[in-house]
Amino acid sequence: MLPRGILLGAVLVGVILLAALLAGWLAPFDPVKNNYRNRLSAPDAVYWLGTDRFGRDVLSRILFGARVSLRIGLAVAAGSGLAGGAVGLVAGWWRRLDPWLMRTMDGLMAFPGILLAISLAATLGPSEANAVIALTIATAPRTARVMRGAVLVARAQDYVEAARAVGAGTPRLLARHILPACAAPLVVQQTYIFAVAVLAEAVLSFIGVGPPPPTATLGAIIADGRDVIVEAPWVTLFPGLVISALVLGLNLLGDGLRDALDPRMRQMMR
Repeated sequence: MLPRGILLGAVLVGVILLAALLAGWLAPFDPVKNNYRNRLSAPDAVYWLGTDRFGRDVLSRILFGARVSLRIGLAVAAGSGLAGGAVGLVAGWWRRLDPWLMRTMDGLMAFPGILLAISLAATLGPSEANAVIALTIATAPRTARVMRGAVLVARAQDYVEAARAVGAGTPRLLARHILPACAAPLVVQQTYIFAVAVLAEAVLSFIGVGPPPPTATLGAIIADGRDVIVEAPWVTLFPGLVISALVLGLNLLGDGLRDALDPRMRQMMR
């Protein structure tokens, strides 16, 4: 039976993901169309989550904004997994390259991740692609360290030494033994990176270096409501709750995957 944490996380992430995928059918209004007659309307039977200062439906913007935020988070998790995973694999297997590669990763990690992402996004310019690049560079070093540690543990196992003794070459060792052993920690790490990327994208959009207007993102919706937070708190409240639920769900999913994939954790749970 699956742990409750992973089930709750899967439900939270699944509901938000499904709503984002079906945004075109679920959204009652155009998320970018202004309607000044109904600006700052409180939640009612027509506008379930109210409207913002431009009269745009908050529910519709959240549905489409969640789609953009999830797309960016998934792209960052994949990019960080590929780039960081490759660096960690090379550093862990070819020991002479380890000091050079990992000191470079340590140099990147010396900067707070969100500040590094903001600096890169501001330099590259506001766009969805640039936000993905900035967040990938900011998160890849952490993936590299996790991957390197997993490779170091895997290469010391007896079955790897046995395969090497019978003449298995480096490509075969990596493909048949090392990479499968490192898959579980890498997958768990990327669920956390996904959550970090969603939260960081909201920060980038909030300060204006994420996807440019009129693209709806969860961070941009919150930024639109900061000047009217007293008279129209729903503009910031509801997208904030969606971000919180999504990040919570991803973290619960990551914790559940770690417990399910780690044999030591399974033994402790028994």
